[in-house]
Amino acid sequence: MILSAKTKIDDLLKEYPFLLDFFISQSPMFKNLKNPIMRKTVGKVATLTQVAAIGKIDLDKLLMNIAREVKEKTGTALSIQGGPRPEETEPLTDPKARAEVLKGIIRDLHKGEDMENLKKRFQDLVQHVSPSEIASMEQKLIEEGMPEAEVKRLCDVHVAVFKEALEKHEIPGSPPGHPVHTFMKENRASEDIMDRIEEILNRVGSPPKEKMFEENQKDLTNLVDRLGQIELHYQRKENQLFPLLEAHDFAAPSQVMWAIHDDIRGMIKKAKGELSQMKLPEAPTTLKELLHTIREMIYKEEHILYPTSLELLSDAEWGRVRKGEEEIGYAWVQPEGEWMPAPQPEERLEPGEEKIKLDTGFIPRELINLMLTHVPMDLTLVDEEDRVAYYSKGKERIFPRSPGIIGRKVQRCHPPDSVHIVNKLLDAFKSGEKDEAEFWITMKGRFIHIRYFALRDAGGAYKGCLEVSQDATKIRSLEGERRLLDWLQESGPKGQPKS
Repeated sequence: MILSAKTKIDDLLKEYPFLLDFFISQSPMFKNLKNPIMRKTVGKVATLTQVAAIGKIDLDKLLMNIAREVKEKTGTALSIQGGPRPEETEPLTDPKARAEVLKGIIRDLHKGEDMENLKKRFQDLVQHVSPSEIASMEQKLIEEGMPEAEVKRLCDVHVAVFKEALEKHEIPGSPPGHPVHTFMKENRASEDIMDRIEEILNRVGSPPKEKMFEENQKDLTNLVDRLGQIELHYQRKENQLFPLLEAHDFAAPSQVMWAIHDDIRGMIKKAKGELSQMKLPEAPTTLKELLHTIREMIYKEEHILYPTSLELLSDAEWGRVRKGEEEIGYAWVQPEGEWMPAPQPEERLEPGEEKIKLDTGFIPRELINLMLTHVPMDLTLVDEEDRVAYYSKGKERIFPRSPGIIGRKVQRCHPPDSVHIVNKLLDAFKSGEKDEAEFWITMKGRFIHIRYFALRDAGGAYKGCLEVSQDATKIRSLEGERRLLDWLQESGPKGQPKS
């Protein structure tokens, strides 16, 4: 065998298996070669030039040490042939090998490896990366055991490592009215608001001048209130887009994003409190952190999330996203067009399906729907496999719901930090320890009563969970009695009080 910069490590190890221990002794970066997956992916395509880059070893020195090791172990003298230097070699093209290298870079980043060294390794071995490769890499790391919280903690740093490569990709375009077009239109609107906040913060100065802060406190408060509409942008992502990505086994990146959404929600709340109390220097500091986090989220959306989503989802799936958007609403803007995908074949009912037989009668399908949507409560049904099967579409919802959650695991419908509470409640229902749970909260001045009921069949087997949420503000204030006759005498058309 002739050794050169182009020699594949897989060929070397097949010919001289003992070199596996040799490589591991040369650099701690080579310990991954013990992993059979790494040998089958990176090992099959990586040249010694690329191996030297991974181990941060001089290529000429590596070639001479390999030849010396083979000579000592076998007596065979390998000749070393000149070849292209690292800067002249092509990047890895095999998808599996690229994925392993990307994961290795991020693992080392989490261990505290210098970012500039990792950027150089990326440039030497991969050079170009697509948005979907980065999203897929994060998905694989979480599947392999890296905690979502850890991925979230260094999410901005991940993007920084690959930023130069990402910016070579065009930000995706989409027709007016398409969900991505509306998402990006909202991003531009949020940037306008953030620019105005930053202008005021620059006037206030650093450290902030108290008098200047007082003069601008009202404007800052109004702008932060307006920025709070970003909640609708995030709710559409969480309830409409993320469920469809999960259906493509692509859940981890969206869960990381959701956790960052919650951080942003917390910062908005904190900023409002500090502004109302005229806290210095806390309020300007919180505002700067808030604007930075939102801008970083916009970058991740437009350079990773949207390109990946456009690659994964069909027009029909985007149509499902579009159909449910109206129920949640929009932040600052409205869709510019009436985009919808080509019509899909309608589902036809089989004969006899028009009425549903229940224990105490037959009810037409339409009437069942009307009955459930007119009950003055929010109903959400989760089946025995923890998937959302139904929610009532009442006139005034308490908590946001949209068609995107149907079929979605209920655990994915809650922020990552509260999933353990959801699981505890469901486990208590499934084990038979509890049959119901009851909570109440105050939200925007309203008293909200929330109950959960375990659904069991005649034999006691668990079949699902029903959530019932009710705005009980008015009910709590009732006193004395009011009979039906009183209502008839007091009410005008449609039950409205007489003038």
